[in-house]
Formats: sequence, C-alpha cells, structure tokens
Amino acid sequence: MAETITFFVDKLSNLAVQEASLFGGVEGQISLLRNELEWISLFLEEASATSNDGSRLKLWMNQIRDAAYDAEDVIDEFIGRLEHQRQRRLQNLKFLRVVLPTCVIFADKLPLIHELDGRMKEINVKIEKILANKSRYCVENAMMPSGAWSSSSPNEVVTWGEKRLPIVEEADVVGMKDEAEAIKEMLLINGELERGVVAIVGMGGLGKTTLAKKVYNDPDVNRHFQCRALVYVSQVYTIRELLMGIANKDFMTALKQEGETEDIRNMGENQLGKKVCEYLEKRRYLIVLDDVWTDCFGCLCKLYQLRPLGEKESWELFLKKTFPTGSRSTISQVECPAELEDVGKKITGKCKGLPLAIVVSGGLLSRKEKTPSSWEKILRSMEWHLSQGPESCMGILALSYRDLPYFLKSCFLYCGVFPEDCEIKASKLIRMWVAEGFVQARGEETVEEGVGEDYLEELIHRSMIQVVKRKWDGRVKSCRMHDLLRDLAISKAKDSKFFEVRGNIFAYPFNPRRLIAHDSQNISQHLSNCHRLRSLIGSIHIPQVNFWSCLRSAKLLTVLDLTLTADPDRERPEKKLPKEIGELIHLKYFRFLGPSKTGFPWSIGRLINLETLDLQDNLYLDIPFSIWKLHQLRHLYLGFRPIFRMQIRNQRCFSSHLGIDKMTNLQTLYVGQHGWVVRRGLPKLTQLRKLCIFGPNMSNISYELIFPSNLVELILDRCRLKQDPMLTLGKLPNLRALKLINNAYIGRKITCSSGEFSRLELLRLKDLDYLKELIVEESALPSLKTLQIYQCYEMENLLHQLQKLKSLQQVKLENMNHRLIEEIKNTKGEEFDKIRLITSIT
Repeated sequence: MAETITFFVDKLSNLAVQEASLFGGVEGQISLLRNELEWISLFLEEASATSNDGSRLKLWMNQIRDAAYDAEDVIDEFIGRLEHQRQRRLQNLKFLRVVLPTCVIFADKLPLIHELDGRMKEINVKIEKILANKSRYCVENAMMPSGAWSSSSPNEVVTWGEKRLPIVEEADVVGMKDEAEAIKEMLLINGELERGVVAIVGMGGLGKTTLAKKVYNDPDVNRHFQCRALVYVSQVYTIRELLMGIANKDFMTALKQEGETEDIRNMGENQLGKKVCEYLEKRRYLIVLDDVWTDCFGCLCKLYQLRPLGEKESWELFLKKTFPTGSRSTISQVECPAELEDVGKKITGKCKGLPLAIVVSGGLLSRKEKTPSSWEKILRSMEWHLSQGPESCMGILALSYRDLPYFLKSCFLYCGVFPEDCEIKASKLIRMWVAEGFVQARGEETVEEGVGEDYLEELIHRSMIQVVKRKWDGRVKSCRMHDLLRDLAISKAKDSKFFEVRGNIFAYPFNPRRLIAHDSQNISQHLSNCHRLRSLIGSIHIPQVNFWSCLRSAKLLTVLDLTLTADPDRERPEKKLPKEIGELIHLKYFRFLGPSKTGFPWSIGRLINLETLDLQDNLYLDIPFSIWKLHQLRHLYLGFRPIFRMQIRNQRCFSSHLGIDKMTNLQTLYVGQHGWVVRRGLPKLTQLRKLCIFGPNMSNISYELIFPSNLVELILDRCRLKQDPMLTLGKLPNLRALKLINNAYIGRKITCSSGEFSRLELLRLKDLDYLKELIVEESALPSLKTLQIYQCYEMENLLHQLQKLKSLQQVKLENMNHRLIEEIKNTKGEEFDKIRLITSIT
C-alpha cells in the first residue's frame, strides 16, 4: 500500500518539474495533494510493518489508495487530452508544423485546466475527510503491539551496488542424496533402461522440483539417456504446449540433421505429435513433467513419497542460507554464533522440514542484525503468523512478504501476473517494473541494469524468486516463482486491488487497475467499462475486431502484453490493427503476438511515451515507417522471420525526423537486415548496448555496417556473410559478447587477429555449417572467459587454438564432429589436461 502512494508522489514531483507549463493553473492543488500524500506514505510504511490487517485499518488504507488512484487518473487524462488536442492541431495545420509541435495555444488549454482544478479540489476534500476518519474511528488502535512484528529497515536491506555473495540456489540445497539415488534406481533397473513412469509426490514446498532436477542433471542419468526434456505442466495446459516443451534444442538439431526444414512452431498439434513420437521411438529418453496435478498414468506409475528434511538437514540448509560464505560450503564450514543457535533452531523447527520455508526464513534473517533480540522478534512474528491458520509454510511466506521493504512489495506482487510455472525473462520483468513506475532512478545508475537488477537480486536473495538461468556475465537471464509464493502474490494482490486474475468468469463490479487474463475467451464484453485499466497482460482467444474496439475506453494503459490466438477455421483475424491503438499515448511497454500476418497502422507513431516495443515472435509483420517517431524507445524488437517487410517509401525517412538516427535513446535493437540499418543511422545510436541483426545476403560486413563503438553485445543471425567478419568486429572497443549463429557466416575460416577483441568475454559460434577452422593469433582475445561452439560439424583442429586463450574458464561443445571430440579427449600433455578440465562436451 505504501509503495502505491510513494510511486504516485514521485510521479507528481516529476510532473511538476517537467510539465510546469501545463500545471501552472492548478499548481496549488497539486502541491497540496503531494504534501498530504507524503505524510500518508510515511504512515502507511509504518502500518505495513506493524499491521495485523484489522478491518478498520484495511478500510482506511483502501480508501486512501483509491483516492490516490483517482488523482493519478485525473492528471493522466488531462495530459492525454492535451496531447490529442496538439496532434489534431498538427494534422489540421500542417503548414505550421515547425511552430506548433512544442506548444499548445493557452486559450485552448483554459477549459481543460479549469476542469482539472475542479476535480483536484474534489479529491483533496475527499482525502481530508478520509484523514479525519483516522482519528474519529481510532484507526491507530488497530496496530499490533510494539515488538510483535519486525520489518526490514533501509540499513537491513542489501547495500545497493555491493558485491553479492553467491546464495543458496536449487543446485546447492542440502540433503536429497539418498532420495536421488532411489529415483535413479527406479529409472535404471540393473543398469539397463526400462520404459516406465516414476512419480515424485508430496506437499508443496517439499522440494519435488529440486529433486527431479537433481536426478535430471545427474551424470549417470545423462550417459544413459540419449535425449532429455524438462517440461513444466501446471494446472492449466494444452497438449501442444507439452509437445513444444519436449521439442527442445536437441530435438530441433536432430531434425535439421535429418533434412527437416519446416519450423516446428508452424506445425499443428497432430503433426507435431507425430514428429515427437518418431523422434523418441528411436532413442532412450527421459522426460520430466513438473507440477502435474492429476494421476495421468494410473497403475503404470511407480510412486516415490518425498519426506520432509530431518532436523540435521534442516539446520544445515538454514545455516547455508542465513550465513552465505561465497562458496559451496559444508556444514562444518558454516558456523552459527553460539548466542543465536537456540533461537535459530526454534525458527528452523517452525518450518517443519519444508525446504521452501527454510530458505525463505534464512533469506529473511540474512538481512537482519545477527543479535538475539533481532532474531527473537522474528520468532515472535513467525509464531503470530502461524497462529492465524494451519498452513505453516504459507504463514512463513506471508511473514517474509511483510518483511520486504516497501519498494520491493509491488515488484514481488507483479511476478504473480505471469502464468503458473512460467519461466520469466528477467529483462522483460524489469522493463515492465520500470513501465509501471516501481523502479525509481538512483543517482547516475541506469534504472534497468542498475536499480531494477538490484531489486531482482534482492528478491532472489530472500528466496522469494528462483533463478532458472544466468547470463554469460552472471546476471539473471530468467527466473521463476514457486507455486506457493505465486498463490501468496495473487492473494495479496487481490486483497489490495493491485491486480485481478481472470479466466472466463467475471464478477461485478469489474473495473480493475491491472487485468491478468490468460486463456480468456469472453473478455471483450467486459473491457468497455475498464476506464481505470493501466495494465492488460495475457493470452486471449477472441476475434480481434471486438477486442480492439473495447480497448478504446482504456486510454490510460501503460503496459500492454498480449498474445492473441484465433481458430483459423472459424475466425479471420484482422490483417491490420485499428488506428485507435495510437490513442494509447500513456503506453510505455507494448508486446504483441498475433495469430497471423499483422499490420500496424500509421498511428503507432503517436505512442510518444513508448519505451519497449516487442514484436519479435511474430511470424509476419507489416510496420509503417512512422515507428521512427518513437524517440523515447529504449528497447525495440522487430522480428527475425525471413518474410519481414518494412513500409519504407523513400530515402528521406533514413535521415529525416522519421529516421532511426533520431532514436538516440535506444539501448536494445533486434531487427532484420535492411538498407536503412546497414547504411545509415547505427553510428548515431550512442546509447545502444545490444544489437541483433537478422538478414540474408550481407556479403561483406566491413563496408555494409558501421557499428556504434559503445556496443556491448552483438548477435548476427542468418546473415550469410561471405567474408570473415572478425576483421571488423575485433576493433569494437567495448564488445564483451559476440554470437554468430544460423549461418551468419558461410566461410570456412575465422581469424581473431593479434591485439583485437580486447574486452570480449563470450564468443558463441552456432550452426555455422561451413566453418572448418578457428584461428587465434597471439594476444588475441585476451579477456575471453567462455567459448561456446554448437553444431559446427565441419570444425577441426580446435585444441591447439584453445591453448592460446590464457583467460579461458569454460568451453562448451555440443554436437560436434567425432574427430574433434576425440582430439580433445585423447591428446596428451599437461596443457591439454587443463583445457579438458574446463571443457563440457555433449
């Protein structure tokens, strides 16, 4: 609750500075509102740390929140109406285009300012009455007694920017050795394979997924099974989703070797099922289906009942989480101060052997002072939460949520908007946080890579979010939310009206601020009344024409993340989105995936506040060049498909106000190879950090592309370069990651010249069908830590080149030719032994 008010106060302050000319006539009312909300925010921060959710306090807090929402809506509606007025004037008076883009005639503003002033006065009077009710109805008396509850204070939260110690993740969880061996024995009978089903069962939070992953990644299991797949099922799923989960990279690589050219993403369910069946019947396979809620296999299934951790294992896990040491220490290396041991064991005992409850409790305590009084407060709080209901695990999770600093509570709740068991891209999550206003600027740090990633790492440290994958530089690539924590997030979000999760049944009154609608079919009839809607996220099966017409009332949308599906036998989705999409001028994050070829209207250029536009998963796109008007864009993803058209009507758009060279805020660009990119504006994108170019027939990169010197990561995909690109790329001074994939280069030799690639840490070569040799000259690649080479079947003579890479820490080879693998495994010598220690071959 406090975070909602705080975010709005910050927004008011920023608007007062940035839009002084717009709000001059109502400055007094806005200043009064901001001052009142600052005091309210401080009170709510204290209340959130001490409240027992009494009905009086909850009602009062809800009324304050609604008043703040009303004020935000009124101000944004005012800004929107002014912007539409400005755009209409530009259309009607094109001959004054030079004069009018940055001004609005004051006389036209007067009616809007007068209306805003009146509505702000009404809101201030409403807040004044709500504040009076706090004393009249003794809201303060609804607080818990002092000392019964403890919440994180700023000095107990991680110091931002400090070097973090590695924390306990799933791979480090103690115990389960005997359990893993038992599962392996059930899978491998007398060393031979026998087709069958093993089910690991137990209550939530016991570590079933962790145990399954431990077995899945076991070297003995890997040697026996020729193909493996780990698929998350959840309560709501489709057969096609499961098949796509099984059809992983090994599956697609095998199809490619067999001459299969059709993209499996275009296959129907029956065709895909047939392909998967044909693939599996030739091989020994292990498929792990995680989070299955029904008995799908009956008597064919071998059951393994997972038990809670014992007292010793619980204590060991608690210590590893509470006292991180920076290495995978054993229990003998992790010590608990003697004065904390008694209370620590009492806290661990409350967790009843549930690993999830233990790591969450340990994450909470790792942020507290290591004193008996601090830990005893936590114990008392835990006892109070456990007294509220029979679910011990949920009580401990609720305690950890309450302990989050106010600015992390919204970030945690927002993770609940994703589908159950969804693997969440960290970059997407952080950009949505930024669009919602949850991540505030801090000094000179970037909002996303600085503050946003710190927020995510803090949630991970507290075990509120689980890491799935990390990037080459150690940053989080993707994460996941445990089912029980997602249930908690949805429950808290519903209670505070933070967001609504809807399927096909809608309750009234229905006017949510954020709507999560996964797999909904009858949503369009309910959207027409959602005037307060700020975020719409989900996968929706409807005729698009009805849906988009209903969105016209949701003009305050900030986040729009939609996957639209349609039955091609019954519906004909629109080929072009309606022009009304341009009315959503407050939109900051827009991701869209349509069911067929999708065209965007010229009005997309009116989305003046858009920061992220993600269209990369669409198979076919038709985009007007008005997209280059979006000068606030930071992240632009424009698809990889070969059938990709851009409506570029003349060369003026390359260098005019519609040109890409004006998009100077771009940090990420994924785009097809077109003349407007390769010949023009890239060098002017001084903020660009990550660039991916897809496109065939780029014969020579040295004269076709001029890269900005600030690039950190570069991906070239299916470019079919004929000349070695390393001669050009090696001179980029800040390049740290380079990926050449899917025949980006069709030559036979790559040379890394002496003294070049001075900062490169990751080099990935994947699916380069003609590449035979990688040559590393002396002093080339001095900083390279990771070399990944996948499916380069012609490559040979690699081992001696690896010797020259003095900083190399990891080599990954997948699906390489037999001769190269034998050379690496069998060549004798101390230097080669060192290389083998850091080399992974699959």
